[in-house]
Amino acid sequence: MKILFIHQNFPGQFLHLAPALKARGHDCLALTDAGNNRAATIPVVKYRHSATAPDPAACRLGRNYTQMSDRGVTVARACLQLREKGYVPDVIFGHSGWGETLFLKEVWPEAKLLVYSEFYYKGRGADVGFDPEFDAPSFDQAMISQGRAAHLGQALVHADAGLSPTRWQASTHPPVLRDRIEVIFDGVDTDVMVPNPQAELALPNGQVLRAGDEVLTFVNRNLEPYRGYHVFLRALPAILDARPEAQVVIVGGDDVSYGRAAPQGKTWKEIFLSEVQGRLDLNRVHFMGKVPYPTFVSMMQVSRVHAYLTYPFVLSWSMLEAMSAGCLVIGSRTAPVQELIEDGVNGRLVDFFDVAGWSHLISRALARPDRFDDLRRAARETIRTRYDLKTVCLPRMIDWVEGFGPKG
Repeated sequence: MKILFIHQNFPGQFLHLAPALKARGHDCLALTDAGNNRAATIPVVKYRHSATAPDPAACRLGRNYTQMSDRGVTVARACLQLREKGYVPDVIFGHSGWGETLFLKEVWPEAKLLVYSEFYYKGRGADVGFDPEFDAPSFDQAMISQGRAAHLGQALVHADAGLSPTRWQASTHPPVLRDRIEVIFDGVDTDVMVPNPQAELALPNGQVLRAGDEVLTFVNRNLEPYRGYHVFLRALPAILDARPEAQVVIVGGDDVSYGRAAPQGKTWKEIFLSEVQGRLDLNRVHFMGKVPYPTFVSMMQVSRVHAYLTYPFVLSWSMLEAMSAGCLVIGSRTAPVQELIEDGVNGRLVDFFDVAGWSHLISRALARPDRFDDLRRAARETIRTRYDLKTVCLPRMIDWVEGFGPKG
């Protein structure tokens, strides 16, 4: 069958699915933004979208919808050109987050439309108002957040089905939409993310860390409050005081992926580092920036303890990959993390805001790694049996997509 993938940063969540469906003989095509230069393993068509900032005074709560629907219009026009050339897909699978799927049923009403429903913004009960240090709960903020979800609801209403990576992320959608969503995680390659007692990690200063060393790791796409960077930095002085041989490796960029930007001219990395400066031995704290995937794999394989914090929001792939590599993951006691980690069974949990609790538990785990060996083994087994790419997640996703193809 003909399958059209749509993602402004393709392949995105379709990294493994698209080539797997192509290998099964399906005619696969991807539509993506002209500014996306990521490599693809299936043919790609690009659309050119000129984003314009709407007038805040005129749009008010509709600003987000205006931006997303504008992109949806651009994508629909690009798809109309494909239709005029005779292209008609059997199945369309697109990410709903940027409005790209909004009007595709107007172009191809006969096609089955699937949307990746990653997260549904809510006024309460998730990320909004969770951290009062940066986002004090308010009625206005609740309305703004609900306004941000308008295009997500529209996308799912007009789709034939949706897909979410975790049960909790699916649960953020309103009950009337929840039954339209299948839950399948993207998958972890447990043959790559595997414990390796010979692993080494070269640091920017030339130092080499090896599996078995006293290494604490922390990974964000960008170092920001949504992923607990501020709490982790505040816990570090006590950890380094208690563990004089420990090395801390931090991966993440200086931009903002989620939430509000840092004050003008500053980064969250700088702000929280300056807060603890003078109480940290910076010779033992290594900021790696953004790293290539093989470096990330080695980092997880040398890690003795991996700290993962997140607001109630989208769960990071990195946490599951750390578990697959056999790390002891100490995670925040927030809903996305609790779906995978059971405290004392396959990892440990700490209240997100408990700085002293983070310092104490991480220091204990660094001091006596043997006491947590059973948790490491259980963590890897959790990923291998429930979230493995090749044997669990990808086969389920292939079956799900093929189930919407032509019958007979």
